[in-house]
Amino acid sequence: MGRTSDARNKILDAAAALLEQRGYSALGVAEICATAGVPKGSFYYFFESKQALARTVIDEHWVTQRRQWEQVLGSTHDPLRRLRDLFEATTEVQRAGQQQAGLVVGCLFGNLALELSNQVEEIRRRLQEIFEEQIDLIERVVIEAKESGLAGPSVDTREAARSIVAQIEGRVLLAKLLNDPAQLETLWRNSLDLLQVPAQARGTTPATPVDR
Repeated sequence: MGRTSDARNKILDAAAALLEQRGYSALGVAEICATAGVPKGSFYYFFESKQALARTVIDEHWVTQRRQWEQVLGSTHDPLRRLRDLFEATTEVQRAGQQQAGLVVGCLFGNLALELSNQVEEIRRRLQEIFEEQIDLIERVVIEAKESGLAGPSVDTREAARSIVAQIEGRVLLAKLLNDPAQLETLWRNSLDLLQVPAQARGTTPATPVDR
């Protein structure tokens, strides 16, 4: 049982890395198995298809990322600092990825959304669900900021949260295109404007790394 579990984890780890680096369409089962160091038969023991594997990679990546987002966004810091922590942590993850791989790999969810949203309905629906969950997490913080007077009274919390998630994805995409994690550094300033934050509340804070 330990061996089969180990083979499955190796396949998932290899697939996650290859999907981030090369995307879905150009990736074959044989390459995944070769990278994982397992026989091809092991792949079909655990996954009925490449699409099923991609769905599992997405789900497991979100389990990890959601736990990290909840830790950062659910801390005891004030709401604006929690948002800044998330932005700076996301930037740091892209910097770390660049140092390890030599390039910015971007966001797994964003990469797959761009590649597969018009091709694989199951993947499109799952990614949509994940983005909505991200929006939920950020909206809770935006509501706190609004209720505490840190955000403007006319801010639409749902639309603001949606815009923040869209901005994160867009900036990560630009960082990937330019191979420059510094492209994410505008997230904080742009969000302060979006949330109509008063000048006296626009401080700076440290961050904790979060996967993207």
